[in-house]
Amino acid sequence: MENRESNLLAIRPQLLNARVSENMSNDEQFQNKTIRPIIKLQGDLLIAVFKNYIRKRKNTFYELSLEKRLSFIENAIQKDMKLRNSLKGMIIGQFTVDEYDLYTYNSSALNKRMMNIVKERIQDNVQLLEPSPLVTT
Repeated sequence: MENRESNLLAIRPQLLNARVSENMSNDEQFQNKTIRPIIKLQGDLLIAVFKNYIRKRKNTFYELSLEKRLSFIENAIQKDMKLRNSLKGMIIGQFTVDEYDLYTYNSSALNKRMMNIVKERIQDNVQLLEPSPLVTT
């Protein structure tokens, strides 16, 4: 297990603005030390998953105004349990065993934090959700 743990920790980006201090709650420390770096690491995958989600909904997302697109993202992440569980799995799968143990003590609150960060990340990168032009040869 140590090999998996050291490999997972080694590939995570260092976030200089995600500070951890003793006066923070345990949830906030876990968010900044574990969840934020994992979401940054998984950022491209999270965008690709959401693009696929849009495609499976017949691309109606692309007919919406920017404001409604942001609302679409929020509603999808909050209300579509299949999507939500898939996104959570991509993040939890990057936890070390010790991190998973910490996560299980307050998973409900941590899931809420996790999904809020994912929502913000996708909304902040809404321009990346545009359909890719078909490549023809």
